[in-house]
Amino acid sequence: MDKISMKYHAYVQILKEELVPAMGCTEPIALAFAAAKARETLGVLPDHVHVEASGSIIKNVKSVIVPNTNHLKGIKAAAAAGIIAGKADRELEVLSEVSQEQITMIKNYLDQTPIEVELSQSELNFDIVVTVYNGDNSAKVRIANDHTNIVLIEKNGQILYSADVTQNSDDSKTDRCMLNMADIWDFITTVELEDVQSVLSHQINYNMAIAEDGIQGKYGANIGRVILSSFGENDIRIKAIAMAAAGSDARMSGCELPVIINSGSGNQGITASVPVILYARELNVSDDLLYRALALSNLIAIHIKSGIGKLSAYCGAVGAGAAAGCGIAYLHGGLLENVIHTLVNALAIESGMICDGAKASCAAKIATSVGSGLLGWQMNQQGQQFYAGDGIVTADVEATIRNIYRLGKEGMKETNEEIIKMMINEREKCDN
Repeated sequence: MDKISMKYHAYVQILKEELVPAMGCTEPIALAFAAAKARETLGVLPDHVHVEASGSIIKNVKSVIVPNTNHLKGIKAAAAAGIIAGKADRELEVLSEVSQEQITMIKNYLDQTPIEVELSQSELNFDIVVTVYNGDNSAKVRIANDHTNIVLIEKNGQILYSADVTQNSDDSKTDRCMLNMADIWDFITTVELEDVQSVLSHQINYNMAIAEDGIQGKYGANIGRVILSSFGENDIRIKAIAMAAAGSDARMSGCELPVIINSGSGNQGITASVPVILYARELNVSDDLLYRALALSNLIAIHIKSGIGKLSAYCGAVGAGAAAGCGIAYLHGGLLENVIHTLVNALAIESGMICDGAKASCAAKIATSVGSGLLGWQMNQQGQQFYAGDGIVTADVEATIRNIYRLGKEGMKETNEEIIKMMINEREKCDN
């Protein structure tokens, strides 16, 4: 791909837009960011807080631990943490600088301050409105479509900032419609590494650090450690699956290490990168080859997720795990044809897995998805593949990916609504 072409620069920019650092699960962090910005706008500590969130936000915040809160979880904890200790200018690292004193203050604030949570009637899957009050004064912040996309800041009824809200979560970003498998391959085989090395180096350092911490610590259901102890540490396939799961173990259970996300998700960032990094180390390949494999895996994961949307009932780890299989195929000398067959095989295996919110079991779903990605590659290695007409598989890879878009965005819409109803009913029982 010609470096001076518009598409080359678009692909570099897409990686820079998507591979950004975040601390903690991105949905509660987005809520904490909105709360921190609302408190900043109000100018004083709120004595009353109202949170309005879309169902998919409630689904993804309900069961996950908020970092730097001494293992508090849920919407109210995220809002309180943002108000007491959040630094809004840090965006997805809004809770990265919390003192021990502030952790105590967060708990006290939760105990003493009314924080109301309401299900939004918004048609958007991603919608957060935090309104804070102190006496007769109020401030409101709305985030829509993306984790840091503030579309409204209001104080005492006066609009300080307003932006258009559309159904498209990527309107303000580089056009993801430019992504396709042939051009992704062209890009990763020709890209000048200095254009992407910085962002990919951060992904290697951050995501391997949290994966190592997940294996060594005690987090969630310890899926990564269960896999290693059950199936052995000497098989690179098992290690790749376990370490990816371990990163999620840590992240879902309050680990305070940041990750480099993909498509708005730390779990997807871990899934698309950690297995590729481990295989590269096992094969002792050059840094050049590793960076190109990571660029391939990340761009494929973004391509798959871009047509589904940030939040849905389709588990995002599926696409990221398939993408990791493609990166590993490339490390083994695979050509575009091998990468395409790996991707289609993996998507055909695992595309029925639902997202029922962020929680400890995400680690197990990641393990399953990475396993499917690796199986898709191993099938191709042995001359096996799924063919057009096998379920949602078609003769063209882009048409198969469009089927995944349709399945995740439209086909599973009602599934997502039913999952949200189940989880809201459970939350109401717990609150009572």
